[in-house]
Parts: sequence; C-alpha cells; structure tokens
Amino acid sequence: KKAMLEEAQNTCRELGIELPLTTEAGLCSVGHQQMTEILRILMLDAKVVIMDEPTAALTERETATLFKMMRKMKARGVAIVYISHRMEEVFSECDTITVMRDGHTIITKPTAEISVDEVVRHMVGRSIDEFYPARTTTPGEVVMSVDNLKPEGFDNEISFSLRKGEILGVAGLMGAGRTEIMRAIFGVDKHNGGTVTVNGSVLNCKKPEDAIKAGIAFITENRKSEGLILDFSIGSNITLPNLGEICPSHVLDKSKLNSFADELSKKLGVKTQSIHEPASSLSGGNQQKVVIAKWVGKKPSIIIMDEPTRGIDIGAKRDIYDLMNELTNDGVSIIMVSSELPEVLGMSDRVMVIHEGRVAGILDRCDATPESIMTLATGGQ
Repeated sequence: KKAMLEEAQNTCRELGIELPLTTEAGLCSVGHQQMTEILRILMLDAKVVIMDEPTAALTERETATLFKMMRKMKARGVAIVYISHRMEEVFSECDTITVMRDGHTIITKPTAEISVDEVVRHMVGRSIDEFYPARTTTPGEVVMSVDNLKPEGFDNEISFSLRKGEILGVAGLMGAGRTEIMRAIFGVDKHNGGTVTVNGSVLNCKKPEDAIKAGIAFITENRKSEGLILDFSIGSNITLPNLGEICPSHVLDKSKLNSFADELSKKLGVKTQSIHEPASSLSGGNQQKVVIAKWVGKKPSIIIMDEPTRGIDIGAKRDIYDLMNELTNDGVSIIMVSSELPEVLGMSDRVMVIHEGRVAGILDRCDATPESIMTLATGGQ
C-alpha cells in the first residue's frame, strides 16, 4: 500500500497535479474523481487510450494539465481517441476529426481542413449560428426571491430573484460556489440564515421534500450518482418521484406506471427500444433526458438545472434547449448553472455571476458578453 501511494504521489508530482490521494474516492469532488480515473489509465502504460468527455468536470487548470499529459503520451507513440463535444478542445488538441451521428460515421477530415461550423452542421444539420433556439418568452412577475441566504461554509450572503418564464443563467469559475448555493436552496445542504420566498410564501426548506412540495425541482450536475438509479429501468427512474400522483390510492398500478413513463420518455425524445431497459444502457444525452423527464412529471413551477448538458452530444443539447424553451413558454422558471459560456449567453434572459461565494453581478441578456461575464467571474468590476 505504501509503495502504491508513493508511486501515485510521484506521478502526480511529475504531472503537476494535486489530488487528495488518501481520501476515499466517493468523497472527492467530481473533478478530482475524473482526474483520478484518467491518472489510473495513464499509469497502465497503454498503447491506445480512449478518453470519453475527459474534461467534463475539470477546472481550466486541470484541463490544461490533461492536455499536457496527452502531448507527452503522443510523443511516446500512444494513440488517443478523444471523444468530446467541446469544439475548442477538439480543434486545439486533435490531428483528425471524425463526426458520428446515430451510430454512423458522417465524415473524417484532418483538423486543418475542416471548420467548426462544418463540424456542427454535420452533427446536427444546422449551422452554429442557428444552434440556440430563439428566446420568445417575456419573463413575468417574480416567483422566487432569495434574500440574504448564507449556505453553510459561506462568508457571504446570497440574494437574487427569479421571474415567471425566465431562464436565469448562473455563471462562474469551478469552485465559485454555484452548486452549493443551489443545493442550499433545495434543502440538500444546510444554510445559516436568510429566506427563500416562493410565490409569496416563505419556504422553510430543511430537506428536499420541502422544496419539492413548494414546486421546485433540482436536476443535479452528476446524473449517474445523484440523478439516476442506473440499475433500475428507465420507466422506474421516471415514475419513482411521481408514485403518489400516478397511484394516489397507494396501490401500484403497473399499467398506469408504464403509460406515464412511456408518455414522458416519448415527449422528451428518449431513444430506447423499451422503457424496461436499464438506465445504464442509455447514452449520456438520453440519461439526462430521463432525469429531466422524472421532474417534468411532477409539473414543477421552478426547475434548477445544474450543468444540464454536461457530457452529452450536440444533438441532445439542442433537444434539451428546445425543451427548456417549451417549459418557459408554459410559465415554468429555470435556473441554469453552466460552465459553458456559449450556452449561458445563448439561453439566458439574465446572467448571475458568482465569484468566491458571492453574487458578483447580474447582467441582462443585452449586456452579457464573454468579456463582461469573465470579468465578474474573476473578481473584476
């Protein structure tokens, strides 16, 4: 055990990575878990390495370290299959690009001979300029007010409002506290003071059940460990949070349950042969649609979406964006936490920027630019 720890420490030191090597992996952040998995594979001295969305949960610094490792591997003759939906990464690190859609190879070209717009066009059948659907909803009255909320471990108080039919984007660097704020609002984590008012009533939220009763849903950033029971069927994942509504007599009716799950899976475009298949059999994009489906079934008035399109393909992203527009057209309000600036800019009516556990600023759509968001996210004015 000591030798294994020393070897891991030496590898981390060589690559300039800081990892809590003696901490149980399940207690680490998603970013640290991802880096641990990558390091484990690299230490096997493989000749071919397949990386599937390796940077999905990494900070900019961790991503830069990964690319440094990849270049060292390439220099040693290791072949890398790099699967990603982040265009900037693909174009900066890959020699050749292959586009696949619905299980078929669409095109393969040297990176120098293809553009971002051409790649997107082959992936989804539309140009990048048309990727984000137009926001047609005009936000209405305030449906939720967060006043002086102080999540446990925070030094600052958080205040903001959310309007009916609005998509409020939440931007900031990884570790800024965006997820922690949302977890405190939903009752997953404790908070020390402050109030959350929903539709005029103060929410005494001590546990998620309280938030759910108030009409709030929470799509977490890690669908596999927090959003789904992977060994359960697609249908069971969709119906579990909705059993009381589907079977109010507390007697389970399989016909009603199957009908409910089938209707929602079709509505959200889940690609599967049967709702009786395990959730683990689905692609990342379809798994995310199942997570959204189970909450849409409860007909919430407010949905918190934490990294709703992380690690999914561009086609599935567009499906989710269209769904978000449909929900807001029906009066649902959405808080969207995202690390993807184009997504924040393309989908948000307003953008709230978090820096080191405080609200650094809230920008209207017309004032939100990559520069203005990053200035606030890094502590500027």
